[in-house]
Amino acid sequence: MNTAAEEIWAILREVAQSQKETDLKMKETDKKIKEMTASIGRLGNKLGDFVEEMVRPAAVRLFREQGIEVHEVHRNIEAQRGAEGIEIDLLVVNDTDIVAIECKSTLGIDDVNEHLARLGKLKRLLPSYHDKRVLGAVAGMVIPDNVARYAFGQGLYIITQSGDHLLISNPADFRPRVW
Repeated sequence: MNTAAEEIWAILREVAQSQKETDLKMKETDKKIKEMTASIGRLGNKLGDFVEEMVRPAAVRLFREQGIEVHEVHRNIEAQRGAEGIEIDLLVVNDTDIVAIECKSTLGIDDVNEHLARLGKLKRLLPSYHDKRVLGAVAGMVIPDNVARYAFGQGLYIITQSGDHLLISNPADFRPRVW
């Protein structure tokens, strides 16, 4: 009987040791997954920064072609009033108009909706622009057709890549929404 009990205890110790090793491996795997997720997030941010850097120098030309004179282009505008805040990737400014541009590596409908909400708050959170027409634009390396149609339907300019240059891909009869 002692041998059977000893064998059972030996098996239980092996199972316990095996469980500890499995737990360690799971913790290592979780850590690697978290590191990979963080790396992917940083890559997505870098791609968004890349889009901003592509759009910023082209903004003057793009909006002049739309009949909007450009005097200033600002990056990464942030405003906070109380609990409410906004961040704008690029802000194109002249004496009468501002165009707030959202830049993404891959533009989705949620991104468009967030930008529309941002545009609705802009004059309230940036009151120095209260006397200007507020227009909106979205830019992306990848803009699926359904997202482009949705953004266009919401009155936003759509900045896309064509070959080695950028263009506003709205139809000629496009009338932007004014906030």
